[in-house]
Amino acid sequence: MSHLTNRAAFCGFLLVFGFSACTSSEVAPNADNWAVYGGNTDNTHYTTLSQISPENVATLEVAWTFDTGDASPGSEMQANPIVIDGILYATTPKMHVFALNAATGAQIWRFDPNNGEPGGSRFRHRGVTVTGDRVIFNYRNRLYALDRATGVPIPSFGNDGWVDLREGLGRPVEGLSVSASTPGVVFEDLLIIGSSMPESLPSAPGDIRAYDVMTGALRWSFHTIPHPGEFGYETWPPEAWEIAGGANAWSGVTIDTKNAILFAATGSASYDFYGANRAGDNLFANTVLALDARTGERIWHFQGLRHDLWDRDFPSPPSLITVKRDGKEVDAIAQVTKTGHVFVLERLTGTPLFPIEEIPMPGPTLPGEWTSPTQPFPVRPPPVARQSLTIDDLTQRTPEAHASALATFNAYSTEGAWSTPDTTGIILYPGTDGGGEWGGPAFDPETGLLYVNSNEQGWLLKLVAPSDESSYSARCASCHGANRQGSGVAPSLEGILDRKTRDEVTELIREGSTTMPAFATIMNRGEIDEIVSYLETGIDASAQKVGSTPFDLPYRTSVIDIFQDHEGYPGNKTPWGTLNAIDLNEGSIRWSIPFGVYPELAAKGMTDTGTDNYGGGIVTQNGLFIIAATTYDKTIRAFDKLTGKVLWEAELPASGSATPSTYMVGGKQYIVIGAGGGKNGAESGGTFVAFALPGK
Repeated sequence: MSHLTNRAAFCGFLLVFGFSACTSSEVAPNADNWAVYGGNTDNTHYTTLSQISPENVATLEVAWTFDTGDASPGSEMQANPIVIDGILYATTPKMHVFALNAATGAQIWRFDPNNGEPGGSRFRHRGVTVTGDRVIFNYRNRLYALDRATGVPIPSFGNDGWVDLREGLGRPVEGLSVSASTPGVVFEDLLIIGSSMPESLPSAPGDIRAYDVMTGALRWSFHTIPHPGEFGYETWPPEAWEIAGGANAWSGVTIDTKNAILFAATGSASYDFYGANRAGDNLFANTVLALDARTGERIWHFQGLRHDLWDRDFPSPPSLITVKRDGKEVDAIAQVTKTGHVFVLERLTGTPLFPIEEIPMPGPTLPGEWTSPTQPFPVRPPPVARQSLTIDDLTQRTPEAHASALATFNAYSTEGAWSTPDTTGIILYPGTDGGGEWGGPAFDPETGLLYVNSNEQGWLLKLVAPSDESSYSARCASCHGANRQGSGVAPSLEGILDRKTRDEVTELIREGSTTMPAFATIMNRGEIDEIVSYLETGIDASAQKVGSTPFDLPYRTSVIDIFQDHEGYPGNKTPWGTLNAIDLNEGSIRWSIPFGVYPELAAKGMTDTGTDNYGGGIVTQNGLFIIAATTYDKTIRAFDKLTGKVLWEAELPASGSATPSTYMVGGKQYIVIGAGGGKNGAESGGTFVAFALPGK
């Protein structure tokens, strides 16, 4: 069937079922749709749909399921489905893009960016942008525009359907690893998007960029690592704009369409844990940015963490909210953090709406390091995560678990949450996945409540000094483990040559991925071949002198992993994850409850442990908060939004480490969630599940 015939059939399908015809115009606001990532342009996850209510939510049942067929060990699926006029768009664990009939789950089309060739399935990707006649999404370094009716790349967009995200950064394209794990936003004729890149060096700069939504032409770019003459340049070493990386809006951006302001929250600079080569505050890393959406010019900024050494980047895009101050409504933004704090800033100026306190920080411990003497913390609201780890905070789950945690606690420095990384080792608490996460909060304009799911686990961090060592040890061991066994941030490489060909592994090392740097510019083919041979045989006879390129630092990560007891449970006391409702009018916590269970511990009576959780929730005007997110119990739940009482729960095929969507089709309201699992050793899945009321 031809492209045009497919398109005509699709548009006819829409008309038959009462949906709007295909056009190239913008998608009109419609409460029946879940038209953008986060539910609305304010990124508040809020809906006025009311067919599903506190009174009937307990009767929800599965309406349809769609198995992507792409799940594999270790894969994840984080997409927040977009639903417009009865058609659902999302991505699979292998980054295929698909369109479904949102009433039945029947597939309409599917696009494979690998063109049928074997592809990886460890992507962490949160969905697509749908605008006019196109679906825009990112695969590795390619930003695609697909025909919304057929799923075929649009030839007039970029280079025969895609734009290379490595271009336009002022660096040689060869060896750059640039992607975009979170969908961009559309404003007028612009697609504005952040980016993802490695957190080690070499790494690309995290420029925020606007592309022409029709042609893919780059329209403006904001340098998050300032160039000479730009605001903030003096907060970096003079050469940083040419070699530093990161400071990227990896979690997405938010658009204020009324005021034409683009809001972004950026991550840390690369390399995360040692910053002697980037002495200074490092604007615009760890910063909330307000930019002119039409030009990319800075309006205001707020840096929440100066010279980050703890990978405590802002984990989600800002939420546009309205709060009450002295009886008046004030437009603001809310920004959650990995430490469990919430910054509330006036929207047009960035002025804090609650006092900010500058707290003294420890000094550096490693030679050449630089630290900021103070860091900013909001006085209110209080953090939703505990801020320190002492011997009294260690797990008491069993005597053996306590003894195991105590041994690790004594082996690592535990002076405070902001101890600087060293070669002895520290326990980050909250950890690098602590507090708020990429799912982001939900905000209820009816009550002023912000809903934040929070992680409550420590992470172990240890650096190692330079030495002569093998290529694998120098380049790979810090993430994948000294013996290829994997870590909390990267998968095991044992048996990888049984799953991929030698050429595929070689290409991955050369080109990198979303979280792994490309090594083509700093390792020759011989060194890469030595690493591949080691992965294949377990014999590593190579030798590599650390410090042989400008990107090699005198310290690198030796350990970065979750602080656990001998049985793999968190080493601190419960709760290990919480769900929280924060009153942003008063700056107080309305309620906080343990969130999630370990099924095997629940069977023994431990039902209030909480677990780590990834993904966000939906808040409804009529009284519900709906969320999956918990890593190990494969459960989606609905809560009374005012009290935190569980009103409904259902088991999923795998954990729903994603944000659900809700929409109406044919007079019926649905809730859909991607059940992808795969986090921290949890079982992987690849199924989308939709729920609805019976008989509707």
